[in-house]
Amino acid sequence: MTLVSHLAELRNRIGKALLFLFIGTAVSFWWYEHGLGDFIRAPYCNLEPDLRYGDSDTGCGLLILDVFGGVFIRLKVSLLAGAVLSAPFWLYQLWAFITPGLKRNEKRYGVAFVLVSTTLFVLGAVLAYVSLSKGLELLLSLAGDGVVVALTAPDYIGFLLSLLIAFGVSFEVPLIAVALNLVGVLSHEVLAKGRRWIFFLTIVFAAFVTPTQDPFTMLLMAGPMIVLFEIAIQVTRLVDRRRARREAVESFHEVDDDAASPLDAAPSPLDVQPSALDAPADSPTSRRG
Repeated sequence: MTLVSHLAELRNRIGKALLFLFIGTAVSFWWYEHGLGDFIRAPYCNLEPDLRYGDSDTGCGLLILDVFGGVFIRLKVSLLAGAVLSAPFWLYQLWAFITPGLKRNEKRYGVAFVLVSTTLFVLGAVLAYVSLSKGLELLLSLAGDGVVVALTAPDYIGFLLSLLIAFGVSFEVPLIAVALNLVGVLSHEVLAKGRRWIFFLTIVFAAFVTPTQDPFTMLLMAGPMIVLFEIAIQVTRLVDRRRARREAVESFHEVDDDAASPLDAAPSPLDVQPSALDAPADSPTSRRG
């Protein structure tokens, strides 16, 4: 294909991806009043009444301090939820544009990478959502008695989205180590020797990335990341072992069939029976020697 053909193909793929994103956003905009909004507010509304705004009579709610605040919040949530709902469709458009230029093994690695990375991101986001209530309870309880806690909708939604993205992206870091090993940039030996530093830096990374900055959320992120890094180290060990066996076999492919095999010039031990060495000089064994 010519450059113009590639650009036309890219334009069509981007147009289809934006169409699917628009459909997903429209569905999420309708879904906001039919469960999505309650799902987002649940970690905050499940707190004790003295830690949130509202009581058993008025219910739980978030504050909006400007006229267009509600519109922007709903559009922001709908856009993010629409991107998640339509992800299989716009990811397919991206994959369909890249696939013609890949070899068979590269396609296989690409599919595996997309599936694993998506799974890890979802697991990280789910863990962040589950731990959000505990993190909010710890942070809001530090205000003490006599303080009314009332969160605004932009602050809470922004905090929630940043936490979900931070957990999801952090779970991708061990996968990057495996990808670097597959392309030959990072070896298992380097990862194994730096295991302690990797675990230490993981804890430091979790302390800086978590928006809550509390020890509970930090350890909740660092613990699974350490486990994933250990799994990544073991995966790289298997990959390097397979690569070494493959290179050992392929090293003779370029040698001519008539060429002599390399010989080991080191002397080898003789397989001599001890009885023959200990036999007397006039014995039949010694005379035969």
